[in-house]
Amino acid sequence: MIRACLTALCLASALPAWAEPDPAALAEAAAERLDTAATALSKADSARDRVKALSETLRAYEDGLEAMREGLRRVSLREAQLASELQAREGEVARLLGALQSLSATPAPVLMLHPDGPADTARAGMLLADVTPALTEKADRLRAQLEEVSTLRSLQQNAVETLEKGLNGVQQARAELSQAMADRTNLPRRFTEDPVKTAILIASAETLSGFASGLSQIAENEAPGSLPDIAHRKGQLPLPAQGVVLRRAGEADATGISRPGLILATRPRALVSTPTAATIRYQGPLLDYGNVMILEPQAGLLFVFAGLDVVYGQIGQVLPSGSPIGLMGGQDAEIGAILSQSGNGAGAEATETLYIEIREDNVPVDPETWFTTGKDN
Repeated sequence: MIRACLTALCLASALPAWAEPDPAALAEAAAERLDTAATALSKADSARDRVKALSETLRAYEDGLEAMREGLRRVSLREAQLASELQAREGEVARLLGALQSLSATPAPVLMLHPDGPADTARAGMLLADVTPALTEKADRLRAQLEEVSTLRSLQQNAVETLEKGLNGVQQARAELSQAMADRTNLPRRFTEDPVKTAILIASAETLSGFASGLSQIAENEAPGSLPDIAHRKGQLPLPAQGVVLRRAGEADATGISRPGLILATRPRALVSTPTAATIRYQGPLLDYGNVMILEPQAGLLFVFAGLDVVYGQIGQVLPSGSPIGLMGGQDAEIGAILSQSGNGAGAEATETLYIEIREDNVPVDPETWFTTGKDN
């Protein structure tokens, strides 16, 4: 009996602990963030600045959905790890359970007896006293792991409803934000656009540099002066959208073409915002850049964001910092695709690309000298 217990104890080894953060807690926290975003959306209509409230709500949904995808990815990886390790130790676990059952089924006086006499009985008792806590600890650890598997599977099952609510909420927030932007009339204007001159400039421009150099020609009745200098924020500005840098300034793509700006990979329908207060110098289609937003934070400085699907605002308007300027293209992933990607241990793909170029006195400079991207500036 004691020999069987010792054998089981030697064979049943501890499973490695999972690194923080806990995947179940991560998924549950993401669900709470989506609930918070839903509450904010219901209150946005009564907000004094509806555009600001809806922008914050949309960002909250994007954060929550991103956290949910990451939580589900970690949940799937953790469940797969537990299942693999438990399966690999199936024999060891069976021997451990058998030893524990034998210990619990045998009366203590009988368990302590030894056929070779009192001395060996005493030794057996001391040995058993040492072995039993270790066996109990192994059993508790196994029980905790099985409970964790059950919790992870429950989270995955409940995630369908949570994701459905989150995706519906983010779509509603985008629609309401678009309407709020169309209704917005309280923004100051630095100048009025001459649409004829704008059309001529677009038709005659062969490069972004040529177009940018002629932007002053399309402005009428422009107010003197400039917005406050932002040189002190150089290297500290947030990127205009959630994403990761795909290519840095000057890096060539697969076709060998390089541009002076960086390319940010974003998820479909991501919100794009101005990182600082700025005047809209141009918005609309341009050359081969798709929809373009050109902002002027201060005289001689232009932020060019290209590749948007939807653009907000009107040429000449002055936007507060953090104002929405558009949405990226693409379509939100279906729930089945999100769950499938999570099951494979992959996150949702960042399929859209935003081109970011900064021009100082119409000369392109590395955007990472202005934006925080994780690279040392």
